Amino acid sequence: MYLLQKNKGVIRVKDIARILHVKPPSVVDALKKLAEKGLVEYEKYDRILLTEEGRKIAEKTYSKHLLLTEFFTNVLGIPPEIAEEDACQFEHYVHDITIQRIKEFISYIQEHCPYVLKQFLKKVMEESGSGKVGEVADEH
Repeated sequence: MYLLQKNKGVIRVKDIARILHVKPPSVVDALKKLAEKGLVEYEKYDRILLTEEGRKIAEKTYSKHLLLTEFFTNVLGIPPEIAEEDACQFEHYVHDITIQRIKEFISYIQEHCPYVLKQFLKKVMEESGSGKVGEVADEH
């Protein structure tokens, strides 16, 4: 919802349902719960808006998502589509302390051990049989 509001300026039930691959009634049920918690403003057949609190939570979650995606892809060499999928799962459950340590680790390894990181990613690519960071060889 955060990205819909940020990119399109409007959040609609049908857009949420399409993105999440669920039926609109499931979205409506979730919106009612979020509205009860004060995270969205939602009236049936009207636009949906994140409240200030909802926006803050969404921004924090999206920030975690971006960091996790970067870590999975650029440090661990995970394929981008898998990194994206995993980040979507992790972002909701990972503790702030863990996020902070990942940030510190990325910064540290990029600054102090760039050669080791490059060697690790090269090894991962060779073992997967692909030529690019984050790609997995076809197993067929």
